[in-house]
Amino acid sequence: MHKLVLFLLPKYLRFDKTQPFISITAILAFLGVGIGVMVLCVAMAIMNGMTKEFERKLFVMNYPLSVYSITYQGVDDEILQSLKAEFPHFIFSPYLRYNALSRVGNDMNAAVMIGVDIDSEIQLNEVVRKVFSKQDGTLDSKALEAFKSQEFAVLVGKEIQNRYFVDVGDKLGFYFTRVEPSALGLAPVSKRFDVAGVFDSGLKAYNEAYTYTHLGALQKIRKLDSGLYDGIHIFSTNPFQDIEVLKAFLQEHFPQRVGVEGWWEQNGNFFSAMELEKRALFIVLLLIILMASLNIISSLLMVVMTRRKEIALMLSLGVSKKEIKQTFFWLGLFVGGSGIIFGVVLNFIALFVLDTFPIISLPVDVYGTNKLPLDLSFVDFTLTILGASIIVCLSSYYPAYKASKVEALSVLRNE
Repeated sequence: MHKLVLFLLPKYLRFDKTQPFISITAILAFLGVGIGVMVLCVAMAIMNGMTKEFERKLFVMNYPLSVYSITYQGVDDEILQSLKAEFPHFIFSPYLRYNALSRVGNDMNAAVMIGVDIDSEIQLNEVVRKVFSKQDGTLDSKALEAFKSQEFAVLVGKEIQNRYFVDVGDKLGFYFTRVEPSALGLAPVSKRFDVAGVFDSGLKAYNEAYTYTHLGALQKIRKLDSGLYDGIHIFSTNPFQDIEVLKAFLQEHFPQRVGVEGWWEQNGNFFSAMELEKRALFIVLLLIILMASLNIISSLLMVVMTRRKEIALMLSLGVSKKEIKQTFFWLGLFVGGSGIIFGVVLNFIALFVLDTFPIISLPVDVYGTNKLPLDLSFVDFTLTILGASIIVCLSSYYPAYKASKVEALSVLRNE
């Protein structure tokens, strides 16, 4: 930076008592940019936090990888044993799925009953594992054996328990979509299950719809042979890479029979919508900084208008137009840049306050958490600073350009 620019900057940044409106406009521009940066960073932190919270909640009830049948033949033991032999480091849990209606008295509710091998399921399903865990986190073998000893035992969600006022040891009736002949014609298959445990996934929709029972119980109700499943749930520590290996293996050994999908693919539309909402919010909130930058333009233009004589005099004394342009450009950068720094400081203060104190409480049944989740990623932070910097640079250039175009001879002659 030229020495002349360093000399003039402090003079132009001082509060002008003769023209206070110009200085006030510059202060408003400084505050506007700072608040805009803070709001944008906090908004991105909230959006990232909500996305990761939903990912965590959905990951609990959605398995990392799932093998499903492409045909009506289902997934059999041959496929399961082949996968276990080829990928011994994975955890496999075969399952059956059946739509049903739970009923107590005249009160009925739609339900999804999932038949699982409980020994495999507790290894990869955190929600089910908690049902059979003690307070210290160790496995409660007595509760697990009690569940195994009952042929038609069922695990229900917390919402079902609260709705029907059932507890462990009570009976709960289910109607299934398969029909059988009866004395009055065709009637849906019904069965009373023993409530063996209550789970809480943290999401109301899952708690009131999902139930778990034995594989054998659903095989009997659906009249399926042993060793035939709807699919296989798989636990993998790196599902994003392992899914490609599984796809290649299944395509080679069981073509046109089964496929595999990840939990992110099962909820792809949901996360795509959240990503689109985040991008739209980023653009909208960036307009706050753009509006604040208009104050930078107006304040610098007013400085140029009030300093026309000084500019003309400096030009006549040999100061180049480039130095004049640099002076006012750096003046705008200083106002906008200090506003960005101020906004960053405000942002971290706001994030600390929101994360430490329960200022905002969310409904758990809607968002899955009562605490406002915050997670400002480095990419979003960088994009915010970069976007604000570009706007400030563009806002500073036009007034600087106008200052360099002052006609020294005309101004000195007429003013």
